[in-house]
Amino acid sequence: MVQLKVRKVGNSLGFTIPAQVARELRVGEGDSVFLTPAPGGFRITPYDPGFAEAMKAAEGFVARYRNALRELAK
Repeated sequence: MVQLKVRKVGNSLGFTIPAQVARELRVGEGDSVFLTPAPGGFRITPYDPGFAEAMKAAEGFVARYRNALRELAK
C-alpha cells in the first residue's frame, strides 16, 4: 500500500505519486490517468475506460462491413 498526501495546488487539491508507482503505471509527466469507481473505493489507471467502449463499437462495425473495408483498402 502506498500512502499519498493531499495538498493544495492553486484552487484545487492534488497529490504526487512516488517514482516507483509511476514506473509501474507506465506514466510520466504530462500523461493522463483516470480515477474510476471500483469495489470498495476508486482505482487509478492510465487506461481510458471510454476507449474500451469505443473499441467494442468499432469491432462491431468492422465485423459488419469487413468485405467493404477490404475493398476500400485496395
